[in-house]
Amino acid sequence: MINIPVAVQMFTLRDECEKDFAGTLKKVADLGFDGVEFAGYYGLTAIEVKALLDELGLKAAASHVPLEELESNLAGVIEDQKILGSNYVVCPYLTPERRSENDYKALIAFLERAGEECRREGITLCYHNHDFELKRLSDGRMALEAIFNDTNTDNLKTELDVYWLTKAGEEPVEWVKRYQNRTPLIHLKDMTTDEEQFFAELGTGGVDLEAILHIGEEADVQWWVVEQDVSRRTPFESIEISMNYLKEKYRNL
Repeated sequence: MINIPVAVQMFTLRDECEKDFAGTLKKVADLGFDGVEFAGYYGLTAIEVKALLDELGLKAAASHVPLEELESNLAGVIEDQKILGSNYVVCPYLTPERRSENDYKALIAFLERAGEECRREGITLCYHNHDFELKRLSDGRMALEAIFNDTNTDNLKTELDVYWLTKAGEEPVEWVKRYQNRTPLIHLKDMTTDEEQFFAELGTGGVDLEAILHIGEEADVQWWVVEQDVSRRTPFESIEISMNYLKEKYRNL
């Protein structure tokens, strides 16, 4: 835990980024985050974004890039990561019309090819889950299991999202152990303990975050990524609470 840097997923701050991307990055740095995981560059080039990061002392932990862009412009995506100094590009989400069993088979084949191309260029491709990938396929496996088990370990890594795993009734720490050394990025989130199971700031809900943090170094996690999909506080208040929780855990673990 001690040596693992902490980033924020900029989707959390999407409205703020639309208004003032550079100012939002500065506030992230001021809160003590080591880096950011991008979800778009808000009209700036990768070169311009890298200059901002260097000015603020932030690192590019990873970039979430829509599947459609990975399919249509993988070379450009890879080039942007090289400019940003990001080692990881993440397939973040499947739209509802791309979740059939045949769609998953096509996705697996694409991720294998794209992951191999990324690897040749020194970039690691990861897949970020929600809860829908925990549904069973006709062979009895969860779709998420098929995605990782049917791709080469060197070509595709995980970005396990602990909120969505918990919401699907799974134990996140067991998934981290199952794919140990294949988990460079982990989305840290909490979940309220009521029936709503709403997104919660770290340490304020019921997800067993401490168990996950304890095995981070053993699992070779490279970045913890804080994300709050939706918050009832302002996004900056939300990520500050989560960051303060992690700072406290750094002292106690």
